Amino acid sequence: MSTLDNGNVNITLSDEGIATINFYHPAQNSLPSNLLQQLADTITDAGQNPNIRVIILQSGGDRTFCAGASFDELLAIKDKQAGAKFFSGFANVINACRTCGKIIIARVQGKAVGGGVGLAAAADYCLATESASIKLSELAIGIGPFVISPVVTRKIGLSAFSQLTIRASDFQTAHWAMEKGLFNEVHDDIPALNEAVVTLSRKLASYNPVALVGLKQILWEGTENWDTLLAERATISGELVLSEFTQEALNGFLNASPKSSPK
Repeated sequence: MSTLDNGNVNITLSDEGIATINFYHPAQNSLPSNLLQQLADTITDAGQNPNIRVIILQSGGDRTFCAGASFDELLAIKDKQAGAKFFSGFANVINACRTCGKIIIARVQGKAVGGGVGLAAAADYCLATESASIKLSELAIGIGPFVISPVVTRKIGLSAFSQLTIRASDFQTAHWAMEKGLFNEVHDDIPALNEAVVTLSRKLASYNPVALVGLKQILWEGTENWDTLLAERATISGELVLSEFTQEALNGFLNASPKSSPK
């Protein structure tokens, strides 16, 4: 049974100007194209809303933060154009976070794989739990983390990105992710994480909004070419996924794993 039509993206706004954007999909919060587009649009709209001061980005459930993009859709790619469009999903979300005029806090309650690591890296500040281990598994299925590499490398540096990419079958711990700069804080459990997220978001919401906008611009200096860069990376991935090697790897992965695949 396909899960492509399931899942949702929603946003709530507090009286303090704190917007919480929540995404959910039953397959370990993997994200099909329609949810990725909804997420990108929601982030963009929130950035333009004068009533919003700070954004919290989170996923549903108490386990996986995000397992990447939809495996169903990945397997359905039959030509380069469809491949480029598919891999543009996380590119659009990353660019939405980048150009959003509001500070984005990521709440990472569990494992992040592939595109999920990209989402965490696209936030301006990231809080996680001890359970939030991370992995870039793309090489194991015959592709590479090309779309998310600029945003991940920007946070953790080339050396750590190389380790994370080359050891494609291994999870790295939440404390490793904090040491390398992906996570800013690691908390013992979800209640502690929730308390920290609320405290930080309320504090940020009390600051001068003009100063926050200026800070956002400074944080993302030097990324002005990413609309083009990430689209080019999506094209590379879209071509790779059609190769015989990748198709065989995908089918092997499908027989051994749940239907979610990080990009």
